[in-house]
Amino acid sequence: MRYTLTVPLPKEIITATLATKEGENAYKIVEILTDAGYDTWWVGGGIRDMLLGRIPKDIDIATEALPDEVLKLLTNTVGSPGKDLGSVIVRLKGLNFEVTTFREDDEASDGRHPEVVVFGKRAQDAKRRDITINAIYFNPISREIYDPFHGEDDLTERLIRFIGEPGVRIRHDALRLLRVVRFRALLDGQYHPDTYRAVQENARFVEGLSGARILWEMEKMLLGPHPDRAFEDLWETGMMTFISPELHACKGMAQPKEYHHEGDVWDHTMLLLKSFLPEHAIDVRIAGLFHDVGKADTFSLQERIRFDEHAPVSAKTASEVLTRLQCPSRRKDKVHWLITHHMMMGFFADMTVERKTHWYHHPWFHELLQIFWLDIAGTDPQDYALYGEILQDYHRFLDDHPRPAKQLLSGEEIMKILGLAPGEKVGQVIAALHDAQVRGEVTKKSEAREFIRGRATYGVPPASPPFP
Repeated sequence: MRYTLTVPLPKEIITATLATKEGENAYKIVEILTDAGYDTWWVGGGIRDMLLGRIPKDIDIATEALPDEVLKLLTNTVGSPGKDLGSVIVRLKGLNFEVTTFREDDEASDGRHPEVVVFGKRAQDAKRRDITINAIYFNPISREIYDPFHGEDDLTERLIRFIGEPGVRIRHDALRLLRVVRFRALLDGQYHPDTYRAVQENARFVEGLSGARILWEMEKMLLGPHPDRAFEDLWETGMMTFISPELHACKGMAQPKEYHHEGDVWDHTMLLLKSFLPEHAIDVRIAGLFHDVGKADTFSLQERIRFDEHAPVSAKTASEVLTRLQCPSRRKDKVHWLITHHMMMGFFADMTVERKTHWYHHPWFHELLQIFWLDIAGTDPQDYALYGEILQDYHRFLDDHPRPAKQLLSGEEIMKILGLAPGEKVGQVIAALHDAQVRGEVTKKSEAREFIRGRATYGVPPASPPFP
């Protein structure tokens, strides 16, 4: 078996990487562990980046040293949250590095987490990794490459291929189902036929993963360069049925032809995902993914196809899905708000100054504008005229009516004062306090505390209705 690359890592990439703070400190960790007699290498995504001619932003380190030995030799560790799984976090010069002990796959795994962790040697560590392009090791001291599964060849072909028997790899850890989809989209690549077939045949195992693990991978897909491709694959392989049947139902859901030449609700959503720009943060991207998920429940055929009240229905459905995915409450509340109001574009022009003050000063309004823009970008034909008018009015208004000072009380302070748990009521209090600041009724922290205590006494009405 060949362990070296057909084309060695370019010297200029190695030199440039070692010249970075990340590379310099990752080299130092390898040096310390190697000098102590432990086989230690860089591995994973950083090596993949270098082979693609990029300087890696993150470098993971794998070693023969056991976690306790790593902790002893690298005294500047900042924690070992995964120590039982062989992972230690080392901090050097302000940077964190994950140092993981070589380990074997656990044959008794239930597909969610290993029953036991068995530490081993480098060859065994390579065998337990998911796909070939993630099992390439580089020693920055000797400049050696260890590539036991021809990962470099697969990277050249942009081929996503499981190591070993694909079905077994999935059953050891079902998260690999989502990872292969993410890497295929990341590299704009293709699946090895055996890998794709195994993903289809074992798609049901994704249901056994925790919501948090699924959401983490979905967020990475949404932040990647080809999110539309990733979500198409989740649908085509059958995983979307288990992750979100609500999103799955969007494919084949017809839209009025006059306004949506792009196709059905799913086609519209995928075109929206394809339109993401670097400035679109993850909350906006999640809201964009789910913004029309309620259309499947609001479809009606009248003078044309209609989806009356689909915005609030979509927001409610999105919250239910995100609850299953163990999404943090703050993010879930924000996504709910963005989706609820994403059809308001036609109402802003005729609002009074007071109503515009509420909306244009809202801390999430800028992201609501981004959802407006994305909704148009995901539609054929695209008509940005109204969006442009609102954007101009928004900037003119902010010039004439600057935003109020920063929120006087944080959500945590509000929860402590009122004895509330995280949830919708906290958001209502924050919105009511914001409006009071805008009106000039509350200008100091003491007044803010008194104001929110009044909310507890009299109840917390919505800060404003969704429409003027």
